[in-house]
Amino acid sequence: MALNQWINNVTEALFESTITSLPLLGRGKVRDIYAIDTEKLLIVTSDRLSAFDVILPDPVPDKGKVLTRLAGFWFARLAGIIPNQLTGIDPETVVAASERAQVRGRSLVVKRLQPLPIEAVVRGYLIGSGWQDYQASGCVCGIRLPPGLRLASRLPQPIFTPATKAAVGNHDENVSFERAQADCTLALAALLAATGQSGEAIVTQARDAAIALYLTAAEYAAARGIIIADTKFEFGVDAVGTLHLIDEALTPDSSRFWPANAYHDGSNPPSYDKQYVRDYLETLAWNKQAPGPRLPPAVLAATRARYVEACERLTGEAFVD
Repeated sequence: MALNQWINNVTEALFESTITSLPLLGRGKVRDIYAIDTEKLLIVTSDRLSAFDVILPDPVPDKGKVLTRLAGFWFARLAGIIPNQLTGIDPETVVAASERAQVRGRSLVVKRLQPLPIEAVVRGYLIGSGWQDYQASGCVCGIRLPPGLRLASRLPQPIFTPATKAAVGNHDENVSFERAQADCTLALAALLAATGQSGEAIVTQARDAAIALYLTAAEYAAARGIIIADTKFEFGVDAVGTLHLIDEALTPDSSRFWPANAYHDGSNPPSYDKQYVRDYLETLAWNKQAPGPRLPPAVLAATRARYVEACERLTGEAFVD
């Protein structure tokens, strides 16, 4: 990409949406959430990038559009496993005419559901904090694994390792399955009382759905030369307690994607996610506290290229903004 074009893309990147025709409910690391009515939300996926739980000052052009396109692809492909948050409503119809450019290609109108207070993490390979845990204890999040596994080894079967949802700037905490059930019971107390369900049953259902989603997606991705090493899902329930897949699904922000032709048991493969940015930040004298450092154009461009390549390989379609 020519330098002038790159500069234009950076200028047009959306760091933060400014929708005034709808009430703003909150901003996460990447997404801005607005209320449409009592049943629907508008989620705008910005181009913000976080690393080590710090939002960096430079957005990655087109990142939000790539994430939205890829998440929409997976929601459609996996709809037979579990209901999801989508409504099918065009986001441009729920904002003022002057705000349509902000939501175009990067937004979803979704059902207003009560989220589970956990992230549903599924690991298919031994990497990251799981590798560190295994080296120290032979377990990952309390789950005993066979001896002799190496860095990036494929696990005998995928494992479910729930985590808490930390506030922006804080770290998620891996928790036991029993702790996840207890947290869900507490957070959903009113709904559970109204529907006669239990937190234990809902988390069990979330675990089973997460494993099924991962297995289906991993098989599909493998046929396209991508290994999904691990991923996280989020779930929510409606007024009658029906579990839904929410937030995003199987994007470079929520998953660790490896090119299959670069994978070797015992070494950390290159990835399509933001690990490239983390690796760059590790070369800096930065304490991993806010504010984050500026990213050079070359790092931003290479990060965008990785996100776009993952999207194109998985969807089978060229990414054209």
